[in-house]
Amino acid sequence: SPLAMAISAPSVQERFEKMLGKKSAGFLSSLLTLANNNKLLANADPKSVLAAAATAASLDLPINPSLGKAWVVPYKGAAQFQLGYKGVIELAQRSGKMKFITMLPVYEGEIRDWNKFTESYVPGEKLSDNVVGYYAAFELLNGFRKAAYWTKDEVIAHAKRFSKAFGSGPWQTDFDAMACKTVLLSIMKTYAPMSIEMQEAMEADGKIVKQNEVTGEAEYTDVEVEEVVEADGRVVDVETGEVLNG
Repeated sequence: SPLAMAISAPSVQERFEKMLGKKSAGFLSSLLTLANNNKLLANADPKSVLAAAATAASLDLPINPSLGKAWVVPYKGAAQFQLGYKGVIELAQRSGKMKFITMLPVYEGEIRDWNKFTESYVPGEKLSDNVVGYYAAFELLNGFRKAAYWTKDEVIAHAKRFSKAFGSGPWQTDFDAMACKTVLLSIMKTYAPMSIEMQEAMEADGKIVKQNEVTGEAEYTDVEVEEVVEADGRVVDVETGEVLNG
């Protein structure tokens, strides 16, 4: 495949070795496995796939989907970088300022009388396997603490409004994980100390990644879900990449 050929190029091998050292061979191998399991990724522009993977590599986050730390997601012939909630937690922990950090799905009955002003609630018993919301909290070593609880409907409304890729990728395959990330980031962005790594991860999150041919720097472009008409006049389903009008 074009991606396999691109990965085997000495310049690419060297670039990833610089970032990851001994881990680079395993990282590139997992990128190939990802592409072999995903036709859209295999057919995406190899430069874009490598640029999205390089974003994950520069943050030292694995792209194995089962680890939930970072994703390389195909999108309209290119690739976008998606930060996983476990990636957010890992980057936060690396800052060395966190005493405690958590986020989890909340089942019906577990949280009663959530008070957004005091960030407190009455703990209840789980009544069913229905996920009704998502809770996130962190505490810094200096004692500062922040928590948030959003209902599932609030998460969906927010994602539809702010996440251009809501209709595809991890939002479809790992909804709870993406919902947890959304709630955790809502408090982290405003209240947590931001490392350079975390700032970079948030800037790249959900964006299509391309490498600037001149400077070699990564450039991030917002995903535009509405733009389903390709340049040659074909209409393509954004979620599947399927050509709808031949």
